[in-house]
Amino acid sequence: MDPADLSSELDSILEMPLDGRAAALARISDRLTPGSAVAAKAVAAIVALVEEGAGTAQERLAIGEALGRIGDPRLSAPSQQAYWATVQTEDGPVQFGRFPVTNHEFGKWVAAGGYADRAAWSAEGWAWLQSTPDPWPKRSSAADAQPFIVPNQPVVCVSWWEAEAYSRAMNARLPRFDERLFAVRGGEKRPYPWGEPFGEGNANTREEVLHRPCAVGLYVRDCTPEGICDLAGNVAEWAADGAGAERWFSPGAWDQPSMASWAKARESGPPDLRTTGIGFRLARG
Repeated sequence: MDPADLSSELDSILEMPLDGRAAALARISDRLTPGSAVAAKAVAAIVALVEEGAGTAQERLAIGEALGRIGDPRLSAPSQQAYWATVQTEDGPVQFGRFPVTNHEFGKWVAAGGYADRAAWSAEGWAWLQSTPDPWPKRSSAADAQPFIVPNQPVVCVSWWEAEAYSRAMNARLPRFDERLFAVRGGEKRPYPWGEPFGEGNANTREEVLHRPCAVGLYVRDCTPEGICDLAGNVAEWAADGAGAERWFSPGAWDQPSMASWAKARESGPPDLRTTGIGFRLARG
């Protein structure tokens, strides 16, 4: 399609009522050239919809995926200050990634040779990597994994060892469970990032019926005052600590009921556990 015609079509879409605009923007995204003026205009419109929390759950899922395909300007790298949000915990300031680690950033590390970087892996993690037949790069290439490999969605199917290695490579770490708990609750002891009650449409949990993770930050109320997103839903998150040989994780996720999103909810699993519902987030300090 001629760029002028595509621009005209986009203008028509932006004049649509809100309830149809999200779906139309998602449909047009496949025909946009990343970096073009038309794509930039579409990205701005999509980001505005995301920040408004506009549309149905399914429309938001589609619009978030479209933004990931075109290029999500909300994403940054751990080397950039915009990546981090600071929480004044009871033990001092801790910086948390504003979003869970995404496929975009994890994939860049993989492409740069992260799985061959011995320095990034602990002795136990390296031993696991040598023994497993299907680390994340192999798993992520399978046909049935593709709905989970959208650039701006949280990376999933990562073991605790893989999460630890990425964290070390980024000069960061996994957050301890108590640190993450404080980030969710704050000084006012919130049960959820937005307060209470749980309500409807506030986090990507099983009740939203999306059947998969969504773009990070898509559920705008699932965000703390400091700007840390997706702490109640989207994906469960590995913690640095655990009990015995197992590691803890916060279970709130797209495939779990809302009761798993409670700030104090905690589960544990072996460090080689990998599911489509578990990802991780970086911390430092």
